[in-house]
Amino acid sequence: MTENANTVNIAQRGYHHGDLRAALVAEGLRLLALRDAESLSLREIARNVGVSATAVYRHFPDKGALMAALAVEGLKQLGTVQAAASQAAGGGTPGFAATGRAYVRFALDNPALFRLIFASPALGIDCAREPIDTSLPGELLLANAVRLAAEDGGQAGVRAVRAWALVHGLAMLMLEGQIPVDLDLVDRAIG
Repeated sequence: MTENANTVNIAQRGYHHGDLRAALVAEGLRLLALRDAESLSLREIARNVGVSATAVYRHFPDKGALMAALAVEGLKQLGTVQAAASQAAGGGTPGFAATGRAYVRFALDNPALFRLIFASPALGIDCAREPIDTSLPGELLLANAVRLAAEDGGQAGVRAVRAWALVHGLAMLMLEGQIPVDLDLVDRAIG
């Protein structure tokens, strides 16, 4: 019996991702480290991962869904960085300040991902195709604001908004070139 040439080719390739969704997200994040989100294409991501463009649609119905997944992963990364910074500073008030500094540094180190998370509609209600888990960054912010409000008085919600506005404002001003990137200024402004 002769073998079908196509069967032989398929057997020789033997290529299988295992978790194509994770591979697509990883490649999207890699490309975001090089350029802005608007220039990403599903075809390019598929090609770089080694699958057909139609394979992407099994996991993401459109580019908006992939962008939302990238933004969710970015939030998780931000939360991890902030938690590590808080722990390294010993928690408490120094830890809270460390989470703010980590936020600004994350933005400066990952400008396209940061903008995708916070300045694009990727996580908007109409674009998100999956539940968004922002618990880690949000929990850190709120827990610190509640603790400070209990110690010094004031409303935890207002403290949380004030802290987020400070670090987000610094990050955006630096990313947009309105003020020079100055990590000493970040340290002094946040404390």
